[in-house]
Amino acid sequence: MTWSPKLGAGLGLAALIVLFGLFGPLVTGDPATIRDIGLTPPGGEHLLGTTVTGQDILAQLAHATRGSLWIGLLVGVMATLLSGVFGIFGAYAGGAVDEVFSVFSNVMLVIPGLPLVIVIAGFVPPDQRGTGTISLVLALTGWAAAARVLRAQTLSLRNRDYVAAARVSGEKTWRVICVEILPNLLPILASQFVFAVVLAILSEAGLSFLGLGAANSSTLGTMLYYAQNGFALQREAWWWFVPPGLIIALFGGALALVNFSIDEIINPRLRDKARRRRDVVAVEAEVAPVEQDAVLTVRNLNVVYQATTPVHAVKDVSLTLRRGEILGLAGESGCGKTTLAYAINRLHRPPAEVTSGSVTFDDVDVLALGPEELREFRWVRLSMVFQGAMNSLNPVTPIRAQLQDVLRTHRPEMSAPDRELRCAEVLRLVGVDPARLGSHPHELSGGMRQRVMIAMALLLDPQVMIMDEPTTALDVLVQREILNEIKRLRDELRFAVVFITHDLPLLLELSDRIAVMRDGEVVEYATAEDMYLRPQHPYTRQLLASFPSLTGDAGALIT
Repeated sequence: MTWSPKLGAGLGLAALIVLFGLFGPLVTGDPATIRDIGLTPPGGEHLLGTTVTGQDILAQLAHATRGSLWIGLLVGVMATLLSGVFGIFGAYAGGAVDEVFSVFSNVMLVIPGLPLVIVIAGFVPPDQRGTGTISLVLALTGWAAAARVLRAQTLSLRNRDYVAAARVSGEKTWRVICVEILPNLLPILASQFVFAVVLAILSEAGLSFLGLGAANSSTLGTMLYYAQNGFALQREAWWWFVPPGLIIALFGGALALVNFSIDEIINPRLRDKARRRRDVVAVEAEVAPVEQDAVLTVRNLNVVYQATTPVHAVKDVSLTLRRGEILGLAGESGCGKTTLAYAINRLHRPPAEVTSGSVTFDDVDVLALGPEELREFRWVRLSMVFQGAMNSLNPVTPIRAQLQDVLRTHRPEMSAPDRELRCAEVLRLVGVDPARLGSHPHELSGGMRQRVMIAMALLLDPQVMIMDEPTTALDVLVQREILNEIKRLRDELRFAVVFITHDLPLLLELSDRIAVMRDGEVVEYATAEDMYLRPQHPYTRQLLASFPSLTGDAGALIT
């Protein structure tokens, strides 16, 4: 669990109220004792004053807090169990069981909760309306929303490879659910439990205020009910109705803080919300000396992921990209290639942060650009082809609309016919029939989608294009076609390319110069010819030796 100020404040406040409910009744005396000092203001022997019949408010508050907490706990446990059975078990079982459970959950969900609770509670005779009965009524009407969330998550988890492996290995159904699926749902279950407790306390207070609460029991709701019947508000006896209302508000707020913290555990991006107000560049503007004919210069660049334990992802990287050049960036997964590309393009989001170094495009310090300058810079002067073309294209939008969005954003003065002509032109450049402008991404092959992404990157005639593993998941023939297109377009349009891949032999054929990265550092930086014939770093030699030879012995695997 990730500790946060919200979690600490929520747990601390909730713990104080729970301790007051547990031990308060032991020291505050009998709340039912009647005295002839009705409506005494706070002070003296009665710290919170007395009721109209002289009963001590503090004693009543302690016993009422215990009663409300007990009802909240019962409802939380029962509602969480019900949502687990209908959400987790039903989704895992599938078929008719899942259909029946899902329909029943949906029916329970569309029925208005509070009116249903009032109707059910109203039909229960007062002498049978005890704590258990009220808790059961609240649980039966409060589990459906959580069941839907759990069902959706379980439907996703049951198709994971590790769950399939557990089934194939012969594990029993209950063990697959409890060992493989349930641990992944614990944060959601905890969040649903906390929410059920808060909702139960509030609902019980509402029922008791209406006179439909548990008979012969003391809760915060019954305190408010008797305060109303005693005309506490009209008599300005604020000490009678403010304390129970305050306890409900404080306990609800405390559990809400805990719930927010659980949400941050489920979705770590929420923890970065405050940090996102800052820029992800922590270095002062600094323009590095630019070599002749260099279009992009990176000097001593450092990128750190500011987590609990900071991760130094890019370490003192220096590169130079010349006009019309293809610079290859090779290395194993996790070595910092994509992080470096994102830093050059200022695409990082917290917790990533550029801590030092410079990125110079011609004579422009990229790290010093403001938001509007950065928006004008991207895609016009430097574009990027991201990993996974299918994920980069909107699946529900035609290719035409996605290409024209770029032109509308950066060339608003361009007319609709001109936009159409430009989109058709770039598709022809990459070897795609312009008739495909009306197609959706799923109607294109993997190679065609990749070509469309390259066409999108070419729309505004950028000087530099960063290509992050553009041939991943493509078969060998399609890879060859894409590489030939890249070289042809580079020769025709004279733009420079930063080509990122795991495949060092591919870069030897494609690139003019190559940088090999390992653990965030560039360990070797040389021309393709020198790297092939005279590799200097042991890691580079290992990479070259790891690929099998077509004529000699197989290469050794890197371990």
